[in-house]
Amino acid sequence: MNTALPVVVIGAGPVGLAAAAHLLERGLTPMVLEAGESVGAGMLQWAHVRMFSPWEFTIDRAAGAVLAKQGWQAPNLAAFPTGGEVVARYLKPLADAPEIQPHLHLGARVVVVTKQRRDRMKDAQRNDVPFVVRYEDATGEHEVLAQAVIDASGTIDNPNPMGASGVPALGERSLQAHVFYGMPDVLGKNRERYAGKRVLVVGSGHSAFNVLSDLARLSKQVPGMQIEWALRRPSLQRVLGGGENDQLKERGKLGLTIKQLVSEGTLRVTTSFHLDRLEKTAAGIVAHGDGKTIPAVDEVVAATGFRPDTSLLSELRISLDLGTQSPTALAPLIDPNQHSCGSVRPHGAEELKHPDANVYIVGMKSYGRAPTFLLLTGYEQVRSVVSAIAGDWDAARRVELVLPETGVCVTQFADEEEEATQSSCCGPAPAEPAKEAACCGGPAKDSSKACCAEDEQAKASGGAGCGCSATPTKPAPARTSCCAG
Repeated sequence: MNTALPVVVIGAGPVGLAAAAHLLERGLTPMVLEAGESVGAGMLQWAHVRMFSPWEFTIDRAAGAVLAKQGWQAPNLAAFPTGGEVVARYLKPLADAPEIQPHLHLGARVVVVTKQRRDRMKDAQRNDVPFVVRYEDATGEHEVLAQAVIDASGTIDNPNPMGASGVPALGERSLQAHVFYGMPDVLGKNRERYAGKRVLVVGSGHSAFNVLSDLARLSKQVPGMQIEWALRRPSLQRVLGGGENDQLKERGKLGLTIKQLVSEGTLRVTTSFHLDRLEKTAAGIVAHGDGKTIPAVDEVVAATGFRPDTSLLSELRISLDLGTQSPTALAPLIDPNQHSCGSVRPHGAEELKHPDANVYIVGMKSYGRAPTFLLLTGYEQVRSVVSAIAGDWDAARRVELVLPETGVCVTQFADEEEEATQSSCCGPAPAEPAKEAACCGGPAKDSSKACCAEDEQAKASGGAGCGCSATPTKPAPARTSCCAG
């Protein structure tokens, strides 16, 4: 393959632009194709939302080095930016830097990636021919040859439906004029849509928390509001997160805020609710599921997460987990059905590679349907991936960051029916664990087959591991313990 060809980066969000900076640092030529009319177009859809990560964790090292050459002044690293502030104060200056700007193409939507004169059936010399990237812009269709492809296109344009079976609930499509997918700007541009209304929020993640918190604030300004919250889990205990034990304090505080709003009755909660049908009645929209009915509302917010659109890679040989739709080797580290610990081990090219060499899915999209992606994870991914593309596999396999923990392990909630069959993370917790102890010894450092440090140590000593696939042990006896099993 001609190494003089560019490396195509799909998406100009934080991870995509970080990839471009790392490519330039390695002497490679990036070509960044962004479907939106602005860098960070996905983030601008939730521009009003304050991030859990402070500026310290929001700026990629290589991207920061590019900005420093332009005399850019970093914001207060301890402050927590909104999505809009990240775009305005970080991504746009980065995009305007003379190193990045010539390689950036806005309004350029990638429609398919394939191998030159090789459909996915052809074996011969697959890894000897370049990629063909077809994209559309205002002037029509175009194709470019690439030595490698980094897909950082995200998932925000492909929200999950609300139906419990993974498809839209009955009536969901016909009522879409009253359904918002994602995080509406309740206190800003979408205020009139929700002020004084009855609103149902479906979902149990931090997106739902942000919406519920904003709706609660609006209800204190506008009387007569009714806020319903429906989630599939049987209890709120795990959903509310690690609270004060969360190393990302803003994330922990949000869980504590929601807990308070529930306890004071501002939010009316229906747990173990699996939505089957939305019905338009004279009283309003009524949600049905599991024999339960939620009182009629005027508007519905679907904060049910997102899923990857892998159709643009359909002619390539990529390996995705059947459940999460993330790269196969990454899936065990992030799958909420298996992953017990509150932190995810940093990972890179080794876990993200596919049968077709030099194509990588990174950023939010690499997590497939799994939640809790952090920008730091994406930055470590692209550092490693770019090292691999440059042929430096020693650097690609090296772990260069430690991620903050959530303060939560599923083994703390073994009494929940849906958690009862999940695996334990590591051996029994001590009776009086230290508050500062990392979950299961912290993340594994090298082995892609280890879920945590204790698991890695056990396997390095010739053992079978710490019990990641075993029957879960008892819950931790003290809240300061990250996990018991």
